[in-house]
Amino acid sequence: MAFYVTTPIYYVNAAPHLGHAYTTIGADILARHMRQRGEQVFFLTGTDEHGEPVAQAAEREGVTPTELADRNAARFQDLMPRINASIDYFIRTSDPRHAQRVQDVMQRIFDNGHVYKGMYEGWYCPRCADFKTDAEIGPGNTCPIHLIPLDREREENWFFRLSSFQDQLEALYDGRSDFVLPRVRFNEARAFITGGLQDVSLSRAKLSWGVPVPWDPQHVFYVWFDALLNYFTALSFARDGEDLTQAFWPADFHVMGKDILKFHAVFWPAMLLAADLPLPRHLFIHGFLLMKDAAGDEHKMSKSLGNVLDPFEVMDTFGTDALRYYCFREVSFGLDGSVSTTTFAERYASELANEYGNLASRTLNMIGRYCGGVVPDVAVDPELRPDFEGIATEVAELLDRAEITQALDRIWQRVRRLNRYVEERAPWKLAKDPAQAATLETTLHSLAEGLRVLTVLLSPYLPESTAKLLDALGDESGDRLALDGAVFGAGAGGAAIGELAPLFPKSA
Repeated sequence: MAFYVTTPIYYVNAAPHLGHAYTTIGADILARHMRQRGEQVFFLTGTDEHGEPVAQAAEREGVTPTELADRNAARFQDLMPRINASIDYFIRTSDPRHAQRVQDVMQRIFDNGHVYKGMYEGWYCPRCADFKTDAEIGPGNTCPIHLIPLDREREENWFFRLSSFQDQLEALYDGRSDFVLPRVRFNEARAFITGGLQDVSLSRAKLSWGVPVPWDPQHVFYVWFDALLNYFTALSFARDGEDLTQAFWPADFHVMGKDILKFHAVFWPAMLLAADLPLPRHLFIHGFLLMKDAAGDEHKMSKSLGNVLDPFEVMDTFGTDALRYYCFREVSFGLDGSVSTTTFAERYASELANEYGNLASRTLNMIGRYCGGVVPDVAVDPELRPDFEGIATEVAELLDRAEITQALDRIWQRVRRLNRYVEERAPWKLAKDPAQAATLETTLHSLAEGLRVLTVLLSPYLPESTAKLLDALGDESGDRLALDGAVFGAGAGGAAIGELAPLFPKSA
């Protein structure tokens, strides 16, 4: 089967920060997990390079929009291997192939009668690239997200007949309760639709940095219509000489932050309906990573607010796997949550270093000391079987709903169970009593096997560390990450263990 997951494409008006890494790692965990299940996976990310935010940022820096886009797109591309994002394609919306396909789809929407020309007047946030409704305006006509004054705009635009899709969108939400996840975001989107849809501006006449409207080249498409279509357009040219649309569309998951819920949960399905294209299966909308500003107030992490954690600095200090782990352990995926360098260090030391890393080191050291460096070829301890029963299925069911934090919690419960098992069995005491030799072998094989199962399940979260540990456990099988092998007792004994440097050095 095929599985298609996307991140939003990221604005190139500034360099990447931890929020961008967070979204991308979340999508990567889903992609890696689905590959473990034998799915054919396509994972898309990229950069959103048109629109007023980019044009204004370029003007402030005294460069052209193309120069700014090239520079910052490279920074986002550099981020991907650093966070071990296993992407299949990185799209840039300045790519002429994307522009051509945007024009093709939008022309179809025009031909289907869903577009008209009119005069727009209203409040506009240049950083959101969004016209605000009355309900979305902060005190003093400000943007509640960027905390800046809104601009009053009046111009002739082309409009998309969003209001004509009121009934179809209500039917979509009534019939597909998992279209938007988690439920709290579904309710937000449904409430927006229930409140009544208004037609939206499709084009901008005052801008030149964008995709020209094919039926009126004096206009360019409003950036969101250009950007949203990347999910569809990329499939037609991401692989040279091959159109992947048939194989992967519709997308299984669009993963994004809640600040762009309206565009994805309302505008996007209406656009696809207008173009007679299938709708995505799920949108997963996560919350904000929050950090305190200079006044001590918590806000969404934002370059413009100056409360940004640099993911490169975090990885330099703690390592990439630690960043990946922390993001989904500290903040429940789907909700808002606070992050800080202090809690990074605490999670790193108490959980990664002590609970998982130390468990791995102790297990391997005891097998080396008491069993000649070979995993005993005996049955696993039946006492541990109930703790591992059905864990792979449980994790898979949670990740089918993109419940990444909940799945990680289930795995970590078993990490802690193995640590308790070490203390309960005390192999160092068993080794002193020849009469307990069989119990010692059972204990150490069970620890190695429990570690193997949990390491397979953790591999989407911690790809570097888990690869090292599986190597050290002597697992050289070609399909060692396959999910159907993550069954306690399925691993054979007799493997010679290897050396393992500390997975999470405490000096970090």
